[in-house]
Amino acid sequence: MTLANSKEQARLHALSQLTLGNQASNPALSEALNYVAGLNPQARGEFLSLADSHHVLVRALQALKSLAAGAANMDLVQWSADILSAENARIENALKRLNVICRELESACCPAVVMKSLDHWPDLGNDLDLFTLASGRGVVCVMQEKFRARVEPRSWGDRMANQWNFAVPGLREAIEVHAQRLGQTGEHTELGHRLLARATTKEIGGYDFRVPAPEERIIVATLQRMYRHFYFRICDVLDTANLVQTRSIDYSELRRSADLGCIWPGVFTFLMIVSD
Repeated sequence: MTLANSKEQARLHALSQLTLGNQASNPALSEALNYVAGLNPQARGEFLSLADSHHVLVRALQALKSLAAGAANMDLVQWSADILSAENARIENALKRLNVICRELESACCPAVVMKSLDHWPDLGNDLDLFTLASGRGVVCVMQEKFRARVEPRSWGDRMANQWNFAVPGLREAIEVHAQRLGQTGEHTELGHRLLARATTKEIGGYDFRVPAPEERIIVATLQRMYRHFYFRICDVLDTANLVQTRSIDYSELRRSADLGCIWPGVFTFLMIVSD
């Protein structure tokens, strides 16, 4: 193992301890606290970058700040508080703009569901993903006319999946819209209809958003992890485990959705990996 790989694994281990540890007396949490406290500024920056890529920056630093306060490490408390303040400001701006975009799409007969991005709350994804049954062209018109959005270049994969990406002035995050289709190559249409039909409303950060039902959240996560990227992030484990532990999942509905898309083996494997 190279030194770089060893450092990467150590950072990932500490990040997992902070986010998956759920008992204040857990020795692993003290180990993670001591690890981060011993990092130099450059290494702490690399740790933050890893937490951001796993969409657990807020959850990790909230745990770290609490641990540091208990250990009277005020330097680490202040460092965590400063990072959290900046990240929460980013998230607040993103939610405000996303809420306006969703309302404008709704008014233009392009109702959209926010998928993936809000699953990580209190963290937020780096892209804001929407699904709509409206045409892509209709969405483009709204985004350009109402928000002066720039349509990003589309790859062949984007075209097959009927996916559009927008850069919106004043918004750091890209808006990624999946129109009428789900899946790597847009192979799932019926799942898209089911996702929209079973969507629920959830209050997040003071705004109401339409989001997928818990069962469709797992379906979307499975499509992304098992049939597209082929790797997991810590947030995938945390988000799904929370659904399981809060008994939010109707497994009969989950199986019905999975069978509709012929992806039950993928869903089953996804849940087994989270369980492990």
